Amino acid sequence: MLSIDALTKQFGEKIAVDSANIHVDKPMMIGIIGRSGAGKSTMLRMLNRLSDATSGSIVYEGEDVTHLRGAAKRNWQSRCAMIFQQFNLVPRMDVVSNVLHGTLNRRSTLSTMFNLYPQDDIHKAIDILNRLGIAEQAPKRAEALSGGQQQRVAIARALMQDPKIILADEPIASLDPMNAQIVMQSLRQIHEEDGRMVIANLHTLDTARRYCDRVIGMRDGRIVFDGTPEQLTTGVARDIYGAGADFSEAATSTEIETLDRQKEFA
Repeated sequence: MLSIDALTKQFGEKIAVDSANIHVDKPMMIGIIGRSGAGKSTMLRMLNRLSDATSGSIVYEGEDVTHLRGAAKRNWQSRCAMIFQQFNLVPRMDVVSNVLHGTLNRRSTLSTMFNLYPQDDIHKAIDILNRLGIAEQAPKRAEALSGGQQQRVAIARALMQDPKIILADEPIASLDPMNAQIVMQSLRQIHEEDGRMVIANLHTLDTARRYCDRVIGMRDGRIVFDGTPEQLTTGVARDIYGAGADFSEAATSTEIETLDRQKEFA
């Protein structure tokens, strides 16, 4: 389905992503881990075509999307939706309108200017919000919601695009453990029930193990691990993060049970 070959991104003399190769033959949920600056976000931005690759190729279902321009590029970005750490919602706009922004790529300029939406799209937006457990928030301003609720609105907006791939760039980095679990469970449910590919940059190992079918580790722009959650041992994690023997997974855990245990021994 997705073939990434020798994908490279260079900023001046700095190589952010160095000859990355990833091949995915069926829809799955993939977690990309690594320390800050490892190249995770740059990788997703190239996949979504928010950033151009310096070299290499991205091929999806036989179509080379690496150099698409204009309408073809916008069409790809509709099929490859992006979810960001900071939600990227319009704070003063109501929730359902934020979700409907997922249809902008297929709407006319006139309807966009006057904020006109077909009834079918409005019903679809509310159905998606209901699926994510926040339909009752539809009339509220986005800024009135909690961080976890806002991230679910961002997921709903992505689903309005009816994408083949959902890219999530650190989707739970700014959330508390409870909301982090709700958001990750939502992404996992979307993958399982819809058969959509989900690729998420994650900052905790337990999250990658619990929710992902496959984990990719990046270090200094290069892929240094690509395997199953079971293969992601503490030793492998030390190599990915360049950490010493004092490396502690619990220190970055989002699992409530782990946090409770830490409090007991504090």
